Amino acid sequence: MTEISETSAAAPSAQADLEDVEEALKDVIDPELGVNIVDLGLLYGMRYGDDGALLLDMTLTTAACPLQDVIEEQVENSLGPIVDEWRINWVWMPPWGPERITDDGRDQMRALGFNI
Repeated sequence: MTEISETSAAAPSAQADLEDVEEALKDVIDPELGVNIVDLGLLYGMRYGDDGALLLDMTLTTAACPLQDVIEEQVENSLGPIVDEWRINWVWMPPWGPERITDDGRDQMRALGFNI
C-alpha cells in the first residue's frame, strides 16, 4: 500500500541536484526520535518524474505514525527553496527497521541517550 502526498512551491525552475535534495532533507527531523529522516533511513529513494516533479519514496517508523503531517510540512519547508514540485510516495514494504539507520544516525541517537 502506498499513499501519495503532493505539493508544489513557486520558486526554482531548474531541477535541483539529488545530492542537494538529500542534504536539504537532513533538515527534516523525526519529531519522536530527534534524528533526521535521511540518517534514520526513512528515505528509500528519489528521482524526477516525467513531469519534472521530484518523487520521494519514503516510509515512517510505523504505518500508524501520527506525525506524518508534521514530517510532510518539514519536507515542504526544506524543499521549497530548491524544488518547484515534489510528491511523497509513502511506501510500507519493505517495512522500516533499525538496520536502516546510518552510522551518523546511530551517533545522533546515542547523543540523545538512545542505546543503539
